[in-house]
Amino acid sequence: METSTLDQKNLLKKEWEKLVSENQKLRIRDAAEKLGVSEAELLATKIGDGVIRLKAEWTSLLFEFKKLGKVMSLCRSNGCVLEHKGNFQKINIEGSPVHQVGTVIGPIEQRIFFSAWKFGFAVESDSPRGVMRSFQFFDKEGTAILKVYLQEESSLEAYRKLVTHYLAEDQSPDLEIEQFATPEYAKSIDMDAFTKDWENMKDTHDFFGMLRRYKVHRLDAIKWIDDKWAYEVDKFAPRKILEEASSSKMPIMIFAGNKGNIQIHQGKVKTIRQMGSWLNVLDPQFNMHLNEDLIAHAFVVHKNTEDGLVSSVELFDHEGEMIAQFFGLRKPGLPQLAAWKELVDSL
Repeated sequence: METSTLDQKNLLKKEWEKLVSENQKLRIRDAAEKLGVSEAELLATKIGDGVIRLKAEWTSLLFEFKKLGKVMSLCRSNGCVLEHKGNFQKINIEGSPVHQVGTVIGPIEQRIFFSAWKFGFAVESDSPRGVMRSFQFFDKEGTAILKVYLQEESSLEAYRKLVTHYLAEDQSPDLEIEQFATPEYAKSIDMDAFTKDWENMKDTHDFFGMLRRYKVHRLDAIKWIDDKWAYEVDKFAPRKILEEASSSKMPIMIFAGNKGNIQIHQGKVKTIRQMGSWLNVLDPQFNMHLNEDLIAHAFVVHKNTEDGLVSSVELFDHEGEMIAQFFGLRKPGLPQLAAWKELVDSL
């Protein structure tokens, strides 16, 4: 690496350390934003000081996570963080290497899109509770995709073996950061044909194919479709959803994620706490942190399936990107909960 680049990395590291000395609770994501770099670039300044670059063998490493035992898996969108404690239980990977998709089922539930994965690190850092150990993965823009933290019950031996086995030859802090291409979306579409296709959906997953066929942005599709299928509600609707789900013990589903991973909560929520602009679920094995300041739109969305109508509440940020989705818990072959439909209609 050129001396000037190394000097820049050292300067960046010192600026980060200065920010942390002024605010011990400052998270790396917020520090990176303040310093005008990506989170991955900032983390890479500590390579050799608790941070190790990993080989880009993502699918095989994911399978190895089963050996870690109980961990905490953290996945976030721009405005919502989901944290699940449990095991990586059942893992399935499909597709060709360039476009492989992973499915994780069990206490940790995920849909993983490996084409977006670019950088991976093993990280050890001091905390008030002792040394924190984690695996952290980022896309080519340096945005976090997935973080997996060891817990007291985790296998430290398995962690160390994985770090050794997947150690990258290149331990340089210099990362090749690239921007994702901006997709081109249609400004208008044949709404009669689009509405007919919407009405004829057989499965919620048909929705993604329909958006691709019409080259329409998800938020535009929801805004343009008739109110019978989607309509805007108060941006604080998640408060009512979580409070009702908690008090009635109604199981729900929460989806949140990014270009490389979607993490899913399935089950009941119990402890709901509002902390400033953050709406939180603080349960023993599951936490959610939703930043209401970033919600620009909230929509109720209905889709037809072979099991009847499926209704969701979808949140979007000011750039039109998905923050999170809420559903009533349901399994294929079964209709959605009547109580969930009543709650959605009350919004």
